[in-house]
Amino acid sequence: MGGASLTQAANHADVPPPARQPVPGGQPFHQPEPPGADLAAFFSSPRGRYLLAWEQAQFDARVSDIFGFNAGQLGMPELDCLRTNRMPFAFATAENAFDGHRLLAGTRCTALVESSFEALPFAGQSIDLLALPHTLDFSADPHQVLREVERVLAPEGRIVITGFNPFSFWGLAQMVGRAGGGGLLPPKADGTHAQFMSLLRLKDWLKLLNFEVEGGAFGCYRPPVRSDAWLDHTRWLEPAGDRWWPVFGAVYLIVAVKRVAGMRLIGRSWKTQGQRAASLAPATRNC
Repeated sequence: MGGASLTQAANHADVPPPARQPVPGGQPFHQPEPPGADLAAFFSSPRGRYLLAWEQAQFDARVSDIFGFNAGQLGMPELDCLRTNRMPFAFATAENAFDGHRLLAGTRCTALVESSFEALPFAGQSIDLLALPHTLDFSADPHQVLREVERVLAPEGRIVITGFNPFSFWGLAQMVGRAGGGGLLPPKADGTHAQFMSLLRLKDWLKLLNFEVEGGAFGCYRPPVRSDAWLDHTRWLEPAGDRWWPVFGAVYLIVAVKRVAGMRLIGRSWKTQGQRAASLAPATRNC
């Protein structure tokens, strides 16, 4: 269906992770990334690793007690969003083979689906948990991604989303960098800039799609400096930000549950192994 393919992780066990790129350092404050810089290189930089460490801890804590049968991660090979989750089947979805290989090599996921996030090749109401780490930030049509997520998610299924906060040091750096022809983050594959979506806007979209927000958090209050030394110098901003200005964190995480009117779940036994296989059939048909 749409050329989607599913590959077992064993077939890619020999794929090495991409080599880390050298990162310039020493400058105390932000300098824009050059246009076309690789996103993987950004996340391997000191500020990228700082951001990922916070997000990994948040995903570990939030998904560990979410139960069901099928869990998926949409993109972002730098994070293993499902490593503490105990669902029996975990898969990754990537829009290109390079990211797909890195997802299988570096995450708990044991199967890969190559597909556009705007047109997921899964049956409706077949997935119990989806992790979207910055998926909306780098999507050409984030609202369509959420519509697809709502379609494939089972009633009472959950999504965990992270995104960049425009009302932060990082959002300011992105805005200033874009005005100068660059930006804090490298551009997307189509050459356009990543979007910093406000949490209020995201909540409005989720409400329209019948999602109920269960919880969330802001984090990463240090400015997007380029070296470990300067990040260490500004570590005092973490406890201060958590206490005095939490809404100005560089990144937010939100957990939402899909509500269906009149739906009443009676336990885990409602979905059999056969039903699970049938729900994923569209993704495996061309394998």
